[in-house]
Amino acid sequence: MEALPRLVGAALAQRLRVMPAVVVTGARQTGKSTLVERLVSGRRRYHTLDDLDVLDAARREPGTLLGGPGPITLDEVQREPGLLRAVKHAVDQDRRPGRFLLTGSANLLLMRQVSESLAGRASYLTLWPMTRREQRGMGQCGRWDDLLANTDDRWLELLADAKDEPENWHELALRGGFPTPALSIRDNSERRIWFDGYVRTYLERDLQDLAAISALPDFRRLMRAACLRIGQVVNQTELGRDVALPQPTVHRWLNLLETSYLLVRLPAYAVNRTKRLIKSPKLYWGDTGIALHLAGATKPDGAHLENLVLNDLLAWRDARIEHVELGYWRTTIGEEVDFVIEANGQLLPIEVKATTRPRLGDTTNLRTFRAEYGNKARAGLLLHTGNTIDWLAPDVLAAPWWRVL
Repeated sequence: MEALPRLVGAALAQRLRVMPAVVVTGARQTGKSTLVERLVSGRRRYHTLDDLDVLDAARREPGTLLGGPGPITLDEVQREPGLLRAVKHAVDQDRRPGRFLLTGSANLLLMRQVSESLAGRASYLTLWPMTRREQRGMGQCGRWDDLLANTDDRWLELLADAKDEPENWHELALRGGFPTPALSIRDNSERRIWFDGYVRTYLERDLQDLAAISALPDFRRLMRAACLRIGQVVNQTELGRDVALPQPTVHRWLNLLETSYLLVRLPAYAVNRTKRLIKSPKLYWGDTGIALHLAGATKPDGAHLENLVLNDLLAWRDARIEHVELGYWRTTIGEEVDFVIEANGQLLPIEVKATTRPRLGDTTNLRTFRAEYGNKARAGLLLHTGNTIDWLAPDVLAAPWWRVL
């Protein structure tokens, strides 16, 4: 099957025109190798350190491996972090843009070496699992740029005029965004086999590259417990009590999961005006398919719909040149907005409801947020599972999730 275009493709090409080295990271099996191989096309040499001969050359004669004409792509570079010293030396000798394209899955090892060796020499991109629009062959994410670029009063027309098609969000959550189960496997029982192999590979290979974990059953139990807390504020002590692990161990293992791009901790929006805010992060997963598999669940719930929206937002954020912040907003008395986009000095609050008939009462927290932040806040966006687009309140637009994602 021909590789589908990815959202980060344009951002990657742009960075290669500017920087001597570009680093693409992300979870295993998100499509990094496929993405960078498409750039070879006779113009770039390509080597993967999954090839034992290439790995041996990277360890013994890195200068020889990097030498030769033209730009070079090095895939799975985390398998020999020492190679980055040779890349640094080569860049210092010749800083022409686009010389080195590096990919890696084990973010902790890779980024520590990159930060030391390639500071000021490299640009970084994260490849997340495929968005819904990438899976449909469009190479896009949700319509966040369009919403930010247009005035609030144009949102309804903007979303209503698009030729988007309804989709069963339960099926999208179950298949997730990893290319193989999302595109090539149609049967849920066969997907479970793939997900099980993915988890085993992560536990038995990737995790051991990051840290020596001997208690793999305990680690897997923690993963499952985390999957059952999607969309909840992280309480490490409580989580440790539920899985019979000390809090420092829970802290360290959650960091490893986040380092591997499997776990996502969404920070709280931190600007405190008149209300006391919760400041602990909320817990989500980098892929809903993996999360549902680990939890042993066959029917997604509203938290998984939230997770789908966040996955799309993360892919959008990390493909942009202009910086944006993502967070959630929650007060100590329980007022909460699922997601807040902070971009260009403005705030876009988003609420996600797994209901086909949103009501005026569903807009309360969005309107509270807008009252709190005044002119800085855009209109609220309430994403739901129905088919109608309507202003539920003068400052809250309710829209089907599939009109945006």
